[in-house]
Amino acid sequence: MAESIAFDIAVELITKLSSFAVSQIGLWWNVKDDLDDLKTTVSTIKAVLLDAEEKSVTNNLVKVWLEKLKDVLYDADDLLDDFSTEALRKDLMGGKKLMKEVRLFFSSSNQFAYGLKIGQKIKAIKARLASIESKANTYGFMVRGSPVETSFETTKRQQTHSFVPKDKIIGRDDDKTALRKLVLEFESEENVYIIPIVGFGGLGKTALAQFVYNDKMVRDHFELKMWVCVSDVFDVKIIVENIIKSATGKAPKKNLEMDQLQEQLREKIGGKKYLLVLDDIWNEDWEEWVSLEELLIDGAKGSRIIVTTRSFKVAKITSKCQPHVLKGLSGDDAWSLFREIAFEQRSMDSTDLAFVQIGKRILERCGGVPLVIRKIASTLYYKKTEKEWRSFKDNELVRIIFQNESKILPTLKLSYDHLPSHLKHCFTFCRLYPKDYEIHVQTLVQIWIVQGFVKQLNPSQSLEDIGFGYFKDLVEKSFFQEVVGERYVGEGLKCKMHDLMHDLAVSIAGAESSIVDSNNITSEVGEKCRHISINASLIPQFRGKKLRTLLRSSNKGVQNFHHETWDFIISNCRRLRVLELYNLNLEMIPCLIHKLKHLRYLDLSRNRRIKTLPESICEIQNLQVLKLDFCSGLKELPKNIEKWGNLTHLGCKNCGLTHMPRGIGKLSSLETLSMFVVDKDGSHGGADLSELSGLNNLRGELIIRNLGFVKNAREQFKAANLKEKQHLRSLVLQWHRAAADDDEKSLEDLQPHPNLEELRIVGWRGDANFPNWPKRNQGEAESFFPSLKFLWLQNCPKMKSWWRTTKPIDDDSNEDDTRVMGTSTMAFPRLSTLWIVNCPLTSMPLYPSLEELKLVNTSSRPFKQTIKMNINAETPSTSTSSLPLSNLKSFTGLKKLRIEKWKEVDIEGMKGEYLKNLRSLSLANFPNLKSLPEWIQDQKNLLWLSLINFPKLTSLTDEMRCLTNLQELDIHGVPQLEERCEKDIGADWYKIAHIPSGWSFH
Repeated sequence: MAESIAFDIAVELITKLSSFAVSQIGLWWNVKDDLDDLKTTVSTIKAVLLDAEEKSVTNNLVKVWLEKLKDVLYDADDLLDDFSTEALRKDLMGGKKLMKEVRLFFSSSNQFAYGLKIGQKIKAIKARLASIESKANTYGFMVRGSPVETSFETTKRQQTHSFVPKDKIIGRDDDKTALRKLVLEFESEENVYIIPIVGFGGLGKTALAQFVYNDKMVRDHFELKMWVCVSDVFDVKIIVENIIKSATGKAPKKNLEMDQLQEQLREKIGGKKYLLVLDDIWNEDWEEWVSLEELLIDGAKGSRIIVTTRSFKVAKITSKCQPHVLKGLSGDDAWSLFREIAFEQRSMDSTDLAFVQIGKRILERCGGVPLVIRKIASTLYYKKTEKEWRSFKDNELVRIIFQNESKILPTLKLSYDHLPSHLKHCFTFCRLYPKDYEIHVQTLVQIWIVQGFVKQLNPSQSLEDIGFGYFKDLVEKSFFQEVVGERYVGEGLKCKMHDLMHDLAVSIAGAESSIVDSNNITSEVGEKCRHISINASLIPQFRGKKLRTLLRSSNKGVQNFHHETWDFIISNCRRLRVLELYNLNLEMIPCLIHKLKHLRYLDLSRNRRIKTLPESICEIQNLQVLKLDFCSGLKELPKNIEKWGNLTHLGCKNCGLTHMPRGIGKLSSLETLSMFVVDKDGSHGGADLSELSGLNNLRGELIIRNLGFVKNAREQFKAANLKEKQHLRSLVLQWHRAAADDDEKSLEDLQPHPNLEELRIVGWRGDANFPNWPKRNQGEAESFFPSLKFLWLQNCPKMKSWWRTTKPIDDDSNEDDTRVMGTSTMAFPRLSTLWIVNCPLTSMPLYPSLEELKLVNTSSRPFKQTIKMNINAETPSTSTSSLPLSNLKSFTGLKKLRIEKWKEVDIEGMKGEYLKNLRSLSLANFPNLKSLPEWIQDQKNLLWLSLINFPKLTSLTDEMRCLTNLQELDIHGVPQLEERCEKDIGADWYKIAHIPSGWSFH
């Protein structure tokens, strides 16, 4: 990692040293000549760094030279960061632009002293660089251009071939069957169908392709079979030559032009049903792929091309079909492969319990990867005694994975070598997370940004968006796995790294990064370590003073953080960019925290005992990310918040804030503001909603609390300017139960942008109608929110209608009238989740894609509409009247339903046939219901059923046995059923005995 980071730091240094601001500051402090000399030296060294990187793979002296260089480049970067920080501080203090401030940078008394101090530091760095530069001459480095212009391989992969012994592939039966089916049976529109196989190195992509290639049924199915190993050099001419060679058994004549080669190729494959394997493709350039693909499309119907690759991006470029994704072997298959090799000709040992137990412990370290299993099992084959096996497990296992001779990590490192330098940094940083750790992607991206790994080439593009693009690139190249969630939903995206990928990151990062524990804090972790993850209790024992990252260890054990720990951090960790201290039961933040002037990322979330933040924290003007979420004791933010001009993320969700500080609207860089709290009575002098007006780069979720206390509501609601916040994905509008009547606080002026995906309205007491946000022309409505997926209305006691109508709305007197008050225009084309809690709504707009519905203490009419709400495709689009149910098809998309506090007559009178695709059903709080409604028996696809608070329910219906797919039954607050459902002997036991996952009573 040293070499690629060194190159990037050098580039960054040269950029900073070339800036006009640094030049002017240099003049004022009389160090401009020193800075120019420093720039020249760094530029000279940078020119040979790429050559040095290649040589460092085989020359340990060069590797050491690069480590020393990286160390001094880091120090130089820290010094320049001092420059920019002081400039920013002075600029903010005086409210002037930089060039005016340069003339007034320091008072005359300390200006000379500071300049002298800076000059001495620059000279010290120049001397160190000069020494390093002189040694560079002894290694004979060559000048090279940028990484884009340079292509070299640290580890070359052997050429693959098409032959594989029948018994080589153990397991993978499902993969073999699936791939064989795609090759032999699948009917595609194209004559030549392309099948990508994707997975990281060592999983057996080539072996699987070899198996299918040599299968007898496959051999008999195709007229022509060809195998070409492409590898990293995607040269169409070379590939075509190799295809011809594989098809004919002899190489084409030398020095043929491309036109002659393509004629030979097309003549050979034209009209024939062929199978071609293109093994180990790395090329991600679509145009280069198309130039090859165009020469291969003349095959007969049923032709197949199998592509093996480590990159999902390659799979997307080469084929329209979903790739066959290869994963690790199952536990049984992994053991079969291990046993076959380790116990070859020693069948007695394969059943010996001691050998089996040790072997399975060793196998856990292999992660299901065939390459690793084969290597380790073959090593154990030569060890004959139980003692030797135990010694291998305890002493040799980790070493053999890391050594080059094993070809395990070198195989994986091929993928790393192909990454651009910025992605190398991002991947290697992840070694700070322990194995099998669930990484929060947004946090990871934010740390990448503040460390300078994310490059902003287009100023109009958000750094966070670029960072998420980096993450996506690494996922597509198989560096991350188990990606779950959505970026702006719930806890957001999460992912994991395969154990072997983690080993690779550890190997590359070397001494620069470390997970620090009690075993290595005094030995392995050196003073030059820049990034650590550490148990808070161990922080005072750490020796290094050049830390850039201090992450809180993810261990769940007790982590003591004392006031003395703060003293240690402030005294010894002045270069920190990232400080993570969440959930450590902190009570106070010291005033001297402003000494950490390089800090960009500070996570203090879940420290519920923090009551205030010192005003001095606003002096950390480099701060970009501040996380205070779930600091429930925190009542206010610092008053001088406007000094945080670089702040992009302010997390304060579920804090105890009483108001927002004035000046928050000046944080023009802000992209995340998780909560805005209106000052209830104005006694705190807090910010009003107008401070949200210019914060139009906000994204993710915004919660606005205490809206019921807003004075001059119409004016303030408009001033919030929510409709211009196009990047917001979730908006929560909260009133307050104790607030005054909201009749004058119309929702009309809180209209959000139509890009919104999630909307929650809680506690609104004004008006009987939902706001007229969609603009209607001559009675026809536009889509409310074309992107809205989640809508939650709660505790809105006056809300009865979705929009104003000339027809009066009765309470529930006409609930059988289930006409949909709307138009043929779909008001919610993407809405998938709807929650209505304690709102008397009697009509709803259209939501044809609804999958989840929750109705609590509300009218049954919206439900009666919902179950019949797919508009018939033949309904004229010009219809502007209410749509009768005769024009609607049954609503069949609903998967999850919760009904609570309805009239018993409504729940009993439902039609179950409309809910035939329901998977989850929860019924709650029916105090007078004596038996379950009959329609439940129609729910043949139901997987989960919950019954809550049925005090008069004395038995389950016989129709429970009709729910043949039911996996789980939860019963709460129905004590009389517990005895009747007792296993084997209860009177109702036979009705639920078929439920495989069981049942629970609470």
